[in-house]
Amino acid sequence: MAVTNEGVTNQTLNLPEELILMLLNEENGYFHQVPGWDLNCAVAGAVLAELSLLSRIDTDMDSLFLVDPTETGDPAMDPILKEIASESSQRSTQYWIERLAPSAESVIDLTLDRLVNLKILEYHDGEFWTLAHTGWQMELYGNSQEGTAGQFIKTRISRALFMNEIPDPRDIIVICLVNTCDVFRFIFQLDDESEARIQLICKMDVIGRSIADAVAHNLAGPLLRRSALTRKIPAVSVLKALLNPHVRTGNIPALFADLAQKYGPVFEIRLPFAKPMIFLASPRTNRWAHKRGRMYLRAKDYFADFEKVYGASGVMPSLDGGDHFRLRKAMSPAYSRRRLEGQLDQLYHYARNHMAHWTVGDTYPATTMCRLMINAQLSPLFISTDSQDIFDDLSKYKERALKVHILKVLPKFMLKTPAMKRRAKAVDTLLGRIQSVYTPAQRAGCPRTLADDWLNLHASDPQFVPETTLRFQLTAALIASVYLGDAFSFALYAMASQPELYAKIQSEADALFDSGDPNNENFTPSALDVTHRFLMECLRMYPIVPMSIRTMMNACMVEGYELPVGTNIYIAQTAPHYMKDVFPDPFTFDIDRYLPPRDEHHSPGYAPFGLGPHTCLGSRWMELQLAINVLMVAHYFTIEVSPENYKFRFDPLPSMKPSKKLKFHIAEQRRELHV
Repeated sequence: MAVTNEGVTNQTLNLPEELILMLLNEENGYFHQVPGWDLNCAVAGAVLAELSLLSRIDTDMDSLFLVDPTETGDPAMDPILKEIASESSQRSTQYWIERLAPSAESVIDLTLDRLVNLKILEYHDGEFWTLAHTGWQMELYGNSQEGTAGQFIKTRISRALFMNEIPDPRDIIVICLVNTCDVFRFIFQLDDESEARIQLICKMDVIGRSIADAVAHNLAGPLLRRSALTRKIPAVSVLKALLNPHVRTGNIPALFADLAQKYGPVFEIRLPFAKPMIFLASPRTNRWAHKRGRMYLRAKDYFADFEKVYGASGVMPSLDGGDHFRLRKAMSPAYSRRRLEGQLDQLYHYARNHMAHWTVGDTYPATTMCRLMINAQLSPLFISTDSQDIFDDLSKYKERALKVHILKVLPKFMLKTPAMKRRAKAVDTLLGRIQSVYTPAQRAGCPRTLADDWLNLHASDPQFVPETTLRFQLTAALIASVYLGDAFSFALYAMASQPELYAKIQSEADALFDSGDPNNENFTPSALDVTHRFLMECLRMYPIVPMSIRTMMNACMVEGYELPVGTNIYIAQTAPHYMKDVFPDPFTFDIDRYLPPRDEHHSPGYAPFGLGPHTCLGSRWMELQLAINVLMVAHYFTIEVSPENYKFRFDPLPSMKPSKKLKFHIAEQRRELHV
């Protein structure tokens, strides 16, 4: 199939690409229900079939042999061709499927990248893909038509299956491989006649038959091998974990980095009278969780009790699969950088109004100061409501609920003390304020907010987003003020404690703000060079959420260890932030890590925003707002760390923040604040 689009002409999709497009399920942004090993076998088969059609190899029912070792120019297929050429003995197709299946993941990654570059697929954060509706033109049986590549591939295949058209050899192979994956029943409505037609087509081509048979024979491979390959997961005693020096400083990522260096990327900690806690802590396990975790890990189990505190069920952090993708896709504009870019004037206004209350010579608790400054911006931007007077109650109630129901470090009655019951009323107070301003007359002509998006989604589909979910989503929106506020406090500490960096950031801030408030186009990479790298290093050394909790819904092997069904898995995605083989000299604050040729962040070991489908949806918003706040503080004030002899420590629960002893002293106001 040849495809043409503006800037791309006569691009022919190969069999791996067509297979991927056939298997893509747009409802959940990933592949149809194809287990990882099955998919790997099918992809390996597609590569072999493409090499056969390119006359590089030939195959029959018994053997596969090299015809021409000349490279194809395709980075996904040439390493496999080279591997076949290096084998001195003639092997069967089944042998090569089995040998190549483990390397199929790289083929899938390269294939997806190419389809995105060709604008056939659109990539979404969290490792999701959908078909790009950009008016592709396909040469389909001599007819020029417009649509999407995926639609046309499925049209060709449906004609072969339901209209008795004679398929060409490529379509026969695609049908063979898709049938092997057993997903036709999810793509089309099949009856006995169409089932028989599929079986007939699968026998039409010798190449397709041999590869499909070889793939089918390998599908049970991992199940048969599991017991032989399983290693005992190393156990870490509670005492050894507690005696680690990083426990005293509250540095959770560094603690798990130490344990992983000693015990390996998979280890468990056994607590008295509790299930073992299995931890994954390495760049390789990060990559596995990011790319493949969706087929094995479930989020809702650990989050269920927490959402019930707000009377909700099925909120975004607890959803998995198609419902999660649908909700994430619907709400992505609300959390996007573009939405914030359209409200920069308001952001500057709210930031200046808040900083106007700072007094030179005064000292403020770091966490409170930074959370309130961020909430002064997010509350009106997200829900058009001022919540400063109740924010302390909202945040303390949320943190207590997390400690009780997520981390389970406190008993349940600790959420029902008189103080917590009083703070819980702040949730209803906030809801009342939101309801009072979100009427059609009051919202007319106002910029769209996060609350608008949630309320509109509820109105259009009240079953998908019921009122119980709204109660959580509208009030929990301010949880972002806690996380972003704590990231802001880390950044101010790093800036105030390093005068040379402070001066460089002030220089960038003055260049941006001296001639008036910058617009979105002014925030170029060169204008934010130091500030951007500075914040990347802050997110590495001071990650807010150091790990994620999931439940194994399907057993699998990771790094040679079997993770049993029902086990709680703790993914310490930020542990590599403190591994010296990923970030040399990891305890040194070094913004040059992110310059070429070092580019140390180009690794699955850099994961400040989480991994996989639940990667932080608002990461791009957060990056811009965090940068603007750091720049505005640097432009208007000189702040200092207080006390002067402060020794940095984390307060790690329920999320990472500076210890309560950290304060900021307003040493100087560099410019007048025009409120």
